[in-house]
Amino acid sequence: QVQLVESGGGLVQAGGSLRLSCAVSGRAFSTSALAWFRQASGQERNFVAAIDYRGPGTYYSDSVKGRFTISRDDAKNTVYLQMNSLKPEDTAIYYCAHKTGPYSRVVKTYPSWGQGTQVTVSS
Repeated sequence: QVQLVESGGGLVQAGGSLRLSCAVSGRAFSTSALAWFRQASGQERNFVAAIDYRGPGTYYSDSVKGRFTISRDDAKNTVYLQMNSLKPEDTAIYYCAHKTGPYSRVVKTYPSWGQGTQVTVSS
């Protein structure tokens, strides 16, 4: 069983930055795909970014491309999401997710999730 614990959320003004971290335990980290999703109040959970173990490749939603950067540290079993130029519409609960094999942008393909961390961007 995989355990994921997110940290790093908080309140920031528009234009500011935050870095989210997700510590992963319980499964081979180096051959996993890890992703960040977010869910705004009253909305569906949506793909934000992912990183797989091949390359590793990185993938982003159009709404965050150029502003967010996903990275992984296999020695620390941790994945990061650096968020720059934050906008009020980035306000959401951010979830880290894990799957084996190649990455996916589909929520239901990830069997393991963290508890989420709140990011609030004020205007």
